Amino acid sequence: MIFFKRILLTPLFFSIGLSVFLTTGVFAQTKDVPVPDSLVGKSSKELGRFIKTSTPAEAKIYELVLSSLKNQDSAKTNEYYYIALSFYKTGNYERSAYYFNHAAKAAKQANYDLFLCAIYLKLGNSYLKDWKNQKALDTYYKALEIAQKNRNIKYEIVANSGITMIRRRMKQLDKALEVCKHSLKLAENSSFKNGKNHVNLITIISEIYMDQKKYDSVLYYAEIGIRLSKPISYHIGTIDLNTKKGAVFFYRNDLPKAFEYLYRVEDIVNTHKIKQKKSILNLHYFLARCYYKQGAYRKAIASLDRILDLLEKKDSRNDRVLEAYRLLADCNEAIGNERKSKYWLNKYTVLQAKFQDEKDKTVNKIYNKDTQELGKTIKELENKQQKEVRYGIIVVLILLVSLIIVGGLFYRRQKVNKTIFNDLMDKISNLESERKTEIIGSKDSAKEIIIDDDKINNVLKGLDRLESQEYFLKSDCSLSTMAKKVKTNTTYLSKIIKIHKEKSFNDYINDLRIEYVLKRLKNDKKFRSFSIKSIASEIGYKSDNSFTKHFKSKTGLNPSYYIKKIENLG
Repeated sequence: MIFFKRILLTPLFFSIGLSVFLTTGVFAQTKDVPVPDSLVGKSSKELGRFIKTSTPAEAKIYELVLSSLKNQDSAKTNEYYYIALSFYKTGNYERSAYYFNHAAKAAKQANYDLFLCAIYLKLGNSYLKDWKNQKALDTYYKALEIAQKNRNIKYEIVANSGITMIRRRMKQLDKALEVCKHSLKLAENSSFKNGKNHVNLITIISEIYMDQKKYDSVLYYAEIGIRLSKPISYHIGTIDLNTKKGAVFFYRNDLPKAFEYLYRVEDIVNTHKIKQKKSILNLHYFLARCYYKQGAYRKAIASLDRILDLLEKKDSRNDRVLEAYRLLADCNEAIGNERKSKYWLNKYTVLQAKFQDEKDKTVNKIYNKDTQELGKTIKELENKQQKEVRYGIIVVLILLVSLIIVGGLFYRRQKVNKTIFNDLMDKISNLESERKTEIIGSKDSAKEIIIDDDKINNVLKGLDRLESQEYFLKSDCSLSTMAKKVKTNTTYLSKIIKIHKEKSFNDYINDLRIEYVLKRLKNDKKFRSFSIKSIASEIGYKSDNSFTKHFKSKTGLNPSYYIKKIENLG
């Protein structure tokens, strides 16, 4: 299956600055050919129409006139593209390839990469449909290089799909599957998603799994593709994937199920008057296989005759056609027609040998391409290794110096942490008595400042009461809630704490919480087993980060270090 019907969704009009349009090949012309007066002044579109309706020999003069048009480089290039496209659509792949090559030369000379990429993709398709696998492979790789350079995902998918089909023809199934699955991932993030090209990718993947005899995977992807095909009325996709389901059940020897899907496909083909050769070929080939297995040899021959009616000379390179020839030989042998059996077997044998020779050439081309890519990778690695050796000693020295510095800093930090911890343990031992002293001192201080202010004394007593009740551990503890508790307003409470506690309200609450957690962690083994997040929640913090920040600010240590040292003491 060619991956897409048309790469360019809208006409391409590029300003291609070519002084001379060069043409070569089978239909080449010379400057000495006289131009009839009747063609003078004809537009590129008129000349294009003449070429489309002419034989290769007759087209020479029109090509010469088209190439000699002045100041119409863009029009000429596009006209060659659409001439090629017209031959492509009618199945004349040799002439379509010829004119796509003309268009490619012009686009390349003008440095229009994306247009050139689009032309290469169509040229690759022409070669692929004409079973010129080696030329198709070369062209697809050219397109892939341009697509990747320009980061054009759509063209990359199309190029990879063509390469995948050639690898599949050459039975390089694992590599084909790898490339196709990569394209499927790209398609999920492109405009191809849920469209015909998405279905076509799934079709290719299911074909590869069929070749690998992984029938569950074939059915899985076929079901996905059929589901995508229905909303967009993509009958070709539905036909192809249902045919594959029929083939799976044939290979599993479930003939009733195989016939069910194949007859369903036949109904779709007849209802929608499908003329696509591949769809009809695959349908009647597998119907013939089923009939042969049933022993209905004449029915099998009748189905295969439907295939023969469609074939052209170039189709003899199609492996499905070769399989049909072999099946015809077997069917005729089964009914006793030895003459026809020998004819088809001989045809199969001769063409199979020719097909194998072409296949070997293409496999060698693929191998050389893979080897070239591998060689490039090895060279890059060697250059990288040389640089690493060159700077290795410097890097080692830097690492050694860094390790010494880091080790020294770590040792120093550990000593500092140990000193801080020891000081902290001494402070904790006297914390309760110091706390009482601070409270008494605060009361005396309050009396010295405003000795007769009963309201201040009542607020301070209220704060003492809330401290003893450990109200500061509540997560909803705030300036406003505490103001209500001590029966004052937030402004007044904030000023009293600032004067009598000599700190802001936030520092006051954080200090109380950290003092509490230091004592409890020291004395409560179970509490030490809590996670930092749980400890933070237990003492009123809404996040472990907030708790860790205030703990380290107060003590100079991380909570985890403090807990570890306490455990070691235990």
